Amino acid sequence: MKLLQCYIDDIIKTALMEDINYIDAAADNLIPPEHTSAAYYVAKDSGVVCGIEIAKRVFEMTGGNVSFNILINDGTKVKKGDIIAELKGSTLTMLKGERTALNILQHMSGIATATNKCVELVEGTKASVTDTRKTLPGLRALQKYAVTVGGGKNHRYNLSDAAMLKDNHIDAYGGITAAVAELRKHIGHTVKIEVEVRTLDELREALANKVEIIMLDNMSCGEMKQAVEITDGAALLEASGNVTAENIRAVAETGVDIISLGALTHSVKCFDISMKIKTK
Repeated sequence: MKLLQCYIDDIIKTALMEDINYIDAAADNLIPPEHTSAAYYVAKDSGVVCGIEIAKRVFEMTGGNVSFNILINDGTKVKKGDIIAELKGSTLTMLKGERTALNILQHMSGIATATNKCVELVEGTKASVTDTRKTLPGLRALQKYAVTVGGGKNHRYNLSDAAMLKDNHIDAYGGITAAVAELRKHIGHTVKIEVEVRTLDELREALANKVEIIMLDNMSCGEMKQAVEITDGAALLEASGNVTAENIRAVAETGVDIISLGALTHSVKCFDISMKIKTK
């Protein structure tokens, strides 16, 4: 998965403008332009690195004149104390880009780490772990990339990717059957339909309408097992709602095909990484 450079650069530019504005009141008044330093990125915990190339790009856009030697690439597991990258060059550039680079790197590594934990917990089952659209505005592609680095898969990127009928669509239109019938009159042949169901009766109705994917919303593991038996492979089943690291294995063992977790992106804990300037 390769993100467009223009997309990454726009995010970095926005972050830098927010953080620096027009001067760095400390560094610009303290450090002469010709001053150079050596520094390194160090992991403060165990996890999965993600976003290191973007961190490198931050320093290129902040002022350049810094060599950024990546020692550990995206997708690699690290432990506390591991050196992730080494920097050498303009001290001003390092100081101005430090926080922006770390904010992005820590956030993306946190997502990759949390995803990897969930993927490992469901290992041996057929369930795949996916994200949702519960992402931070403007950062969706970065966050979804981080999910894939952690071993997960991506749900739809946006509302254009698939026709997903959630509870509010169904309630507003007047039921699953009517909504699916009307939808099929308008969508193209490449667009899949996913329907969210809250009960086993709604599941049966969705199956009768031959939709491709059915989301089991906040169902118990017992209900999901029944749903798997009723569906018998006629549609992909997605478990969603109140899934945690503590119960994800039990959810996977019900036989569902997909487990989606909004928490992978909307409330993930940052992975702790520090930049340290070497003292002579």
